[in-house]
Amino acid sequence: MNKDPHAPPLHGSLPPEGARSALGRPGGGTSPAKIMLWWEDLQVGETRDLGTITPTEEETVAFARQFDPQPFHLDHEAAKASVFGALSASGWHTCAMAMRLMVTNFLVHTSSLGSPGLESLKWLKPVFPGDTLRLQHTITEKRAMSKRPDVGLVRTIWEMFNQNGDKVLHMEGYGMFRLKEPPRSAAARVAAPHGG
Repeated sequence: MNKDPHAPPLHGSLPPEGARSALGRPGGGTSPAKIMLWWEDLQVGETRDLGTITPTEEETVAFARQFDPQPFHLDHEAAKASVFGALSASGWHTCAMAMRLMVTNFLVHTSSLGSPGLESLKWLKPVFPGDTLRLQHTITEKRAMSKRPDVGLVRTIWEMFNQNGDKVLHMEGYGMFRLKEPPRSAAARVAAPHGG
């Protein structure tokens, strides 16, 4: 696989080429045969360090130009006159970098099935080009889904810190993970063919 010369530097390895999700679809997850962590393996109170990533000015401006073209994300002079005082990354860019670390260093090794959404999102401090961002992931709750007992929900807190230890991002939400050993009745319902 050819490496993108413009990709931001990050700690961890990329998903293998042709990786498939836990549903068997091509994507950012791993194949069921190689899943290391299932819903049952994820425990409340666990905290994981998911590595670091450092955005460059080129990447910061490129992301903003395409997705969040506000002047203080694009132009040095406009940024100096803003509340940020210097060129800063879009908050959505910060979220995207957190997601990249999450996938590369955690989700690709799990039975992840996606997420139903976030409950909280806060950008606490601006992110500037050259900042080294570290992602921390803490599990706060888990439960089986009532309508899909072969799938479990995991509530987590995502916290991203810069090189000075300042928290720049706080997110809370749920992820969905397949059970390794679902209840037999649930497994039977999932395996049963749909009638016409």
